[in-house]
This record gives sequence, structure tokens and C-alpha cells, in this order.
Amino acid sequence: MEHTATEASIRRALRRAADGKAIDADEAAALLAARAELLEELLAVAGGVRDAGLREAGRPGVVTYSKKVFIPLTRLCRDRCHYCTFATVPHRLPAAFLERDEVLAIAREGAAQGCKEALFTLGDRPEERWPAARQWLDERGYDSTLDYVRACAIAVLEETGLLPHLNPGVLSWADLQRLKPVAPSMGMMLETTATRLWSEPGGPHYGSPDKEPAVRLRVLEDAGRVGVPFTTGILIGIGETRAERADAIFAMRRVAREFGHIQEVIVQNFRAKPDTAMRGMPDAELHDLAATVAVARIILGPRARLQAPPNLIDAEFDLLLRAGIDDWGGVSPVTPDHVNPERPWPQIDQLAARSRAAGFELRERLTIYPEYVRRGEGWLDPRLAAHVAALADPATGLADEDAMPRGLPWQEPDDVTGGRTDLFATIDTEGRTADRRGDFDSVYGDWSEVAAHVTAAPERTDSDVLAGLRLAAEDPAALLLAEHEDKALALFHADGSALDELVRIADELRRDVVGDDITYVVNRNINFSNVCYVGCRFCAFAQRERDADAYRLSVSQVADRAEEAWRDGASEVCMQGGIDPKMPVTAYADLVRAVKQRVPGMHVHAYSPMEIVTAAAKAGVGVREWLTELREAGLDTIPGTAAEILDDDVRWVLTKGKLPASTWVDVVSTAHQVGLRSSSTMMYGHVDHPRQWLGHFRVLAGIQDVTGGFTEFVALPFIHTNAPIYLAGIARPGPTWRENRVVHAMARLLLHGRIDNIQCSWVKLGDDGTRAMLNGGCNDLGGTLMEETISRMAGSEHGSARTVAQLKELAAAAGRPAVERTTVYGRR
Repeated sequence: MEHTATEASIRRALRRAADGKAIDADEAAALLAARAELLEELLAVAGGVRDAGLREAGRPGVVTYSKKVFIPLTRLCRDRCHYCTFATVPHRLPAAFLERDEVLAIAREGAAQGCKEALFTLGDRPEERWPAARQWLDERGYDSTLDYVRACAIAVLEETGLLPHLNPGVLSWADLQRLKPVAPSMGMMLETTATRLWSEPGGPHYGSPDKEPAVRLRVLEDAGRVGVPFTTGILIGIGETRAERADAIFAMRRVAREFGHIQEVIVQNFRAKPDTAMRGMPDAELHDLAATVAVARIILGPRARLQAPPNLIDAEFDLLLRAGIDDWGGVSPVTPDHVNPERPWPQIDQLAARSRAAGFELRERLTIYPEYVRRGEGWLDPRLAAHVAALADPATGLADEDAMPRGLPWQEPDDVTGGRTDLFATIDTEGRTADRRGDFDSVYGDWSEVAAHVTAAPERTDSDVLAGLRLAAEDPAALLLAEHEDKALALFHADGSALDELVRIADELRRDVVGDDITYVVNRNINFSNVCYVGCRFCAFAQRERDADAYRLSVSQVADRAEEAWRDGASEVCMQGGIDPKMPVTAYADLVRAVKQRVPGMHVHAYSPMEIVTAAAKAGVGVREWLTELREAGLDTIPGTAAEILDDDVRWVLTKGKLPASTWVDVVSTAHQVGLRSSSTMMYGHVDHPRQWLGHFRVLAGIQDVTGGFTEFVALPFIHTNAPIYLAGIARPGPTWRENRVVHAMARLLLHGRIDNIQCSWVKLGDDGTRAMLNGGCNDLGGTLMEETISRMAGSEHGSARTVAQLKELAAAAGRPAVERTTVYGRR
């Protein structure tokens, strides 16, 4: 039911907006109803906000557009939107997809006329609905539509130099990782957040699985996590109320603030088309469009880039400019608008003249907006840097209007090494240069939006802890079962004498399962690069390329360190690094081969699930194929790090861009299936709570039941000192002493019968903490490490190396013998 806005409510909202005060959803909905002189006042306020943003951006009075070609790669779609004429059925098309040569012909024609963008538009996953699409892809060797999109984008880059902008619909986190290296920008319209328009029969999106608002919001968020400059927007006049329209604008603002990746918001008006279910619906009225643009400008703020398609506005250019847009979108001198073929784009000269008449200069931009061109790092894959640089004005980040696109190789950048390569040693003597990265205020997103996602811990259970202790003594693994959840949670909250009893039970179980030997491995950590732009909010290790503490090791330097470790008695090297965009995809296998060639007997334990999935995406292959290649290169096992807490509600607060929990499970399970065993981990004591710990243990148990591939479990207390999320005031300062005792003891109990080896981290716990955990269910000390940079950069005060003698002293202090082991827990 649409609520009627009164003149008084509109005027109140206008006053707040004019005074620069934030407006809420009710006020936004009221402003959407502004008409006549109230609309004129609204437009004036919005125009002023836009003008302030353009001045701040250094281009006052400039409105932009992108000169493009439209490539309708396929018009088949698995969705059934009731207003769409772009999607059709196979028998109405000459082929399910454009052939690669047809794609290149369009791109070449555009390049010849100075276009710089290749807009790929297509239906969502047509092969899941249409056998003809599946057959076409199979006949040409493509596993999916997205595989073909990727291949065509690379062909366009290499053979024409046009910059692909991809609109393939709903994408997963992994899909975005895979496509980011081939496109400077991507997009997907949010359209609306009104779920009823999707869920109720007769709604415009009914029967369209990809139009569920929650799904589309997840895509926007995942694009931010991956760091893709992203275009989104709303479609107005499809049956939504003004309140629902306002809600969609606020949803886009929330995502933009949290991740900083929304480069452009489109406000598009519905235009009815013949031969569609909504052909009888009235078009969205242009003053309604203008009011929506103005409200979007006020809500999104001066830094937002706001667009209205110029071919859908009946030549009301001045009206939309006054409403606050600063971009006209893509305009093509070559191809029609295949989504709205009945409405041709205006000529660029006409668009420039109409903009000039309204007091604006029309300037060409690239598909990636100038703010992201200038930032570069983290937003633009290095393989695209040369293509963008060839067409960009370096002074402004806009298009160089005199530049003509030409094909350039799509290839890895030259190998770059150097920086503070002695950090592994000097971290203990000189420390880090500063307590935070230089881009602390921007790389992690808007901290207030991050804090809003932190969930409060549930109320402590009233269940009798004694019942939990009885079950722990009789059948500890049963604590994982849903029917015993209250007992497990009661034990996670145990304190005092109950905690002492819990620890005693766990240690008795440890003695029964693995005996009294305390095991350790002689190993060396090698962190080959700390350059990373993922933006994990708990990580103090990652650096920008230009930061003082940044470094990259060469392949030979890694091999040198492995050889040094072997001479010092090591049997294992553990190699991990940041998600370095300039690290060649071949380097992962090259590092393994180099170590094996230098020291054939060294066990190579390398690459977290995050490294594996991003490297496979860059290489354009599946995780299984990538892991198989690494195994054949000599990889022996992988660390089960990057797990943190396997609950996405926690992960998206902690990590911003790291892989989702389901992807972590898939990578680790696949590794086990191809013969690569792994450790398992949990980092706790930040923004988490016991119910999430219990869920994490259940996930690990489920994997182990299927694959049997985990060698150990390692509990990792959060080191808060230099962690960004702690410095921002969101995370707590690590776990308490009680929580450390509880987590290690519960790990022994919950994983009983599945994972026998429970490791404690001397790096994070220190000697006193380690001794206590060894008497509370743990049987393993981890490794000598020889170098440990990650925890030390975070502020750990317990050093970065231990000798074998020191580890034996630790074991002796716990009253038990120390025994050297292999990575997979054989005795040496």
C-alpha cells in the first residue's frame, strides 16, 4: 500500500536535505512524491550536491559518457522477466550465441570509430534452461556461458584493444574472481529490493530465479569483496512503491559505503514494450524519474556517479541534468541498444550540445571510472593495466579522446621482486614501520557499516554444565550433535571448577588417544610476498606495493631459504603469501618446483585455500585442475588456513574479500580428493561467539567424515595489537585466558574420533599459555618456524623462531617428552 506524502512532509524533508542533514527512508519516500515547485526545489538541492562532488573530483561542470559498442553475446536466458524483449527463445535466433568472429567484428568496427568500451550483455546462464545453449557450448569446448564470456573478453582485449564491461547477470564470488582479470569493470542492475515483485504471481520478476533481491544484493557485496569497479542501479515504474524504491537506494548506499566499489548508479525508467506481459503498464513518468534521480543523488552523496540512460528520457536532457546526474552512460555510434531497440541512442554531437546548453561540458570516460583508474592498485588487474593506460588521460583518469584502441597482449606483468625482504628477521629487531597501512581509512570499507554487521553473542545457555561434562566424559563427539547443542554451549561458557574439570577430561582423552608424547616438526615458514589488496580487516601482514614494509621474494630466494632450512635440519617448508596481483599464475608451481629441485627431500606444505582459489581463477581453470598441477609440481600438503570462522556472518566482518565459507570447504575437500592432505584451523577471539565456534567444528567434522584428509586441528587466538579491525574499535582484544583453555579443550572433545592431533600455537600463546594448553588436551607444539612474520606483524610478542632445544624445554615444562614428527605425523 502506497502511503500518501503530504505537502508538509515533503517540505520538512526538503528543509533537511537543503541544510545538508541526512534524510531517512520515510523522508526519502516523501521526496519521491515532490512535483511542481516542490520538485524544482528538490532538483536544485540535488544539483548542488552533484556540483560539490564534481568540484571535489577536480572536474567541475563536466558530465561524462562512454563511447561503446554493444555486444549481445546471447539473448537466451534462464529468467522470465515480464517486461524484457532482449531475452528470447532459441527458434527465433540464428544461433544460441554470437560466434567469436562475430564478437570481434563488432569490436573491430567500434575500434575503427574510436569506441573504447565493449559492453557484453547477455542472459543469465541460458544453458541451465535451454538445451540449445548447452549444446552450442559443448560443441565449442566451453563448460559454461561464463567460460565463453571470459574467452571473448580476452579476444577483444588482444585483437581490438576495447575494454570489456561485463553484464553477465548473477555471479558468485568465485565467478567474479575469474572474470576480474579480463574486464576493468562489471555491472548488474539491482532493479529493486521489493521481494514481493519476485515472489508473488503476476509480479514482474515472478519465475526468475536470478531476480530475487537478496541474491542480487549478495552479488553487489561479493563484487565489493573481490574489488571489482561495479555498476548497478534501479529500474523504476515496475510496480514498486515509493518506500520500496527508497529502500533500494539505501541498500545500494550501504554496499557502496562498506566496500567502496560502486563506480556508478543508474536510475532507469521502465518503458513498456509490445509482446511482453507488461505491455499494458504505463511508462514511468519523467518527473517521477527526475525526482528519483534527485533523491538518489541526495542519499548517495556528492561522490557517487549517477546516470540516466539518454535514449529513454524523451529528450529531457536538461531535466535530468538539473536532477543531479553527472553521466549519460554508454553511447554507441555503431550498435543499437539491444535491450531497448525501439529507442536509439542520441548522436554524441547532439548529447554534447544539449549538455552544453544546460551549462555542462561533455567528456568521454572509460568503462572503468577515473577514480578507479587513478587508484589502480587493488581495483585493476595488472594484465589490464596496459590496455587501460593506452586509452586513459593520465592527468584525469578520463578517456584520452584522441587515443585509438589497438590490440595488446593480455599477459602477466614482468616479474617484480624486492622491498623489505629481510622483514622476517628485522621484525624481531626493528619492528614494523607503522602500526597500520597507509590506506587504513579506505581499503577496509566504511568502518561504521562494518560495525553494523557484528552480531551480538546469544544469551548464555541455562543448561546444566554438569550434564555437558558427563557427556564429554562418556561420548565427547556426541557434543557436536544438534540434540546436545545446549550442553556443548554450556561447556563453551564453563568457568571455575567446571572449566578445570572440562580441561581434565580433555587431557585424559588426549592421553588415551595419542599418549603422552608431545610432537613437533622442524620447519621453516616462507612468506614469499606480503603485497595484498584483499582488505582482510584482521590482517596486519598485508601491505600495498608502495608501503615501506612491502616485499616480494624471487623464486631463487625462496629456494635459498628452503636449502638453508634443510641444512638446519628442517623436513618441511610452509609457504604462503599475500594475494599479490602481480604474482604470475605460473609462480605457484614454479616455487614448488624450485624447492624440490634444490632440496628433493623437503616436504612442501603450501598455499592456503584463498591462494588456491584466486590463482585458479586468474589461470582460468578449475580448482581441481589447479591443485592437480601443483601436486604434479611437487606440492605435498596444504595449510588449512584462511578458515578464520566458517560462518559467513563473521567472515564478512572479518575479511571483506576473502573466500566464502562454502568455497573454503570446496577447496579443502577437493585438495583431499586429489591426494593433498591439509591441516585445519580456527581463529577466534575477535567478533565471534561460542555458537559460531560450535558451527565451525561441525563443518570441519563434516569434511573429515567425507574425506579423512585433515592431519590436525590448530586453534589460533586472534592477535589484536595491530589488527585493523581492533584499531577501528570493532573487535575485542583477543580471547581471554578462559576462552583459550575452553577452545583447546573443546577441540579435543568435539573432534574426537575424527582428528587426533590438536596443536597449540606457541607464537600466539607464549610459553606459559602453551604449557597450559599441552595440559588441557593438546599433543602438538607445531614447528620451529625459523621465521614467522604474520603473527609478529600483528603484534605477537613471543618471537618468530624456536630451536628444537627450546621446544623440548617447553614439553618438559609440561611434564612430557618431545618427539619430532613429519608434516603428516609420522615419527622421525
